[in-house]
Amino acid sequence: MTTQLRRLSIVMLLMFISLFAATSWIQVAIAGDLAEHPENRRSLYDSYEVQRGTIFADGTVIASSERSDDVYTWKRTYPDAEMWAPITGFINPVLRSSTGLEQAMNAALSGTGSQQFLARMEQIVSGQPARGSNVLLSLDAEIQKVAFDALDGLEGAVVAMEPDTGRILALATSPSYDTNVLASHNSSEVNAAYQELVDDPLDPLYNRATGGDIDPPGSTFKLVVTAAALSSGDFTPESTFENPAEFRLPGTDNILHNFDRGTCGPGDEVTLETALRLSCNIPFAQLALALGDDAIREQAEKFGFNSTFEIPLDVSASTYPEELDEPQTALSGIGQSDVQATPLQMAMVAAGIANDGIVVNPRMVDQVVASDLTVQEEPADSEFGEALTAQDAETMTQLMIGNVRNGAATGARIDGVDVAGKTGTAEHNPGDPYTLWFTGFAPAEDPEVVVTVMVQNGGGLGQNGTSNGIAAPIAKRVIEAVLSE
Repeated sequence: MTTQLRRLSIVMLLMFISLFAATSWIQVAIAGDLAEHPENRRSLYDSYEVQRGTIFADGTVIASSERSDDVYTWKRTYPDAEMWAPITGFINPVLRSSTGLEQAMNAALSGTGSQQFLARMEQIVSGQPARGSNVLLSLDAEIQKVAFDALDGLEGAVVAMEPDTGRILALATSPSYDTNVLASHNSSEVNAAYQELVDDPLDPLYNRATGGDIDPPGSTFKLVVTAAALSSGDFTPESTFENPAEFRLPGTDNILHNFDRGTCGPGDEVTLETALRLSCNIPFAQLALALGDDAIREQAEKFGFNSTFEIPLDVSASTYPEELDEPQTALSGIGQSDVQATPLQMAMVAAGIANDGIVVNPRMVDQVVASDLTVQEEPADSEFGEALTAQDAETMTQLMIGNVRNGAATGARIDGVDVAGKTGTAEHNPGDPYTLWFTGFAPAEDPEVVVTVMVQNGGGLGQNGTSNGIAAPIAKRVIEAVLSE
């Protein structure tokens, strides 16, 4: 063999090895990631050549496929569309897009995921028509309906979850939209409908439970600050603070008031227990300054702040920012400044307290099941981490019971059941309506459910809307629905 032929052979061998490695990498190592990538249009269009899997919530069909009379073969349909829109999302070849679980679980639903490989091979060999896998959710259809109906057109969201497993039982947002309209294959109709939703100032396409325009958590964040105080070992529920009716933020002329502009109960001093029960701002601003922003941030991150989650829907990160100055730190103690949170995040805070200090990762998929009923995936419960000790969690629980029993969260009271909860009122620009919050769990002694409610725009009442009058009663309805099952 001449030198030139030897060199050519080596080059061709190297090229063959490179090609083999590249194709193997694409077809084996990263095939699943490519199939699930939201920008993979090939995967999106291929999914219409198979009967897409059904999405179930507690045995109730919330998304399924029917024959289409056009080139796409199959069309998605969504029963009770508005109630389930933030969860199912939609898939549409006309818009060249998919959202919600239709996007997050596309590989399973279209039968193109790595877990569906053997099922695809069996369908090819047997000559059966290609079918995607079904997705079984943890959501409870009855609880979801109660949550959605309780919002009654308000701008807001409700999250209900099991504190010890992270299984989401309800995830409702309002206002919502009809996913069937966006699943249409009529290009002019669907584009017009989509543009109308995009232009709507109420942003119905937002999933307010997991993202959208994230709001400050207001006084519900006092739970995080209280946990940081207890964890420090320097504070107990009996620790006292000065009790003025006005508090000047350090280095500024800005005056902070309690919600009613009075003192936090009678006396020159107030305990941490009373400050939390009555949801007073000034004692918590003092407490935040005493703790410092690093300690509060560390505690917030133990509950999940500054982290992203997939449930498998994408969840926006709730934030506690870096390097706050003293005035910002004081305001962060009452859930203001640049502190922002999703309802799901505040549910995780309450769940961590309910679960003896252990925060679990939230999830909404129980199983992925093939058309022959073979279970292909079964996500397990998993821990995010320990936010506080079991002893401190029990102390927090007792403080939260006081909030509902005879404090600022009495709107969540349920006869014969101890509810542990905390309300919150988030302020925005002067004159703007408040955002109203509640987060809590029940029964307090053996928690079955955590419920978080967030209502924007003051519940339609501007600055006259209150968290105890609007958010807490919504949570009460959802808790009662869970406990009655």
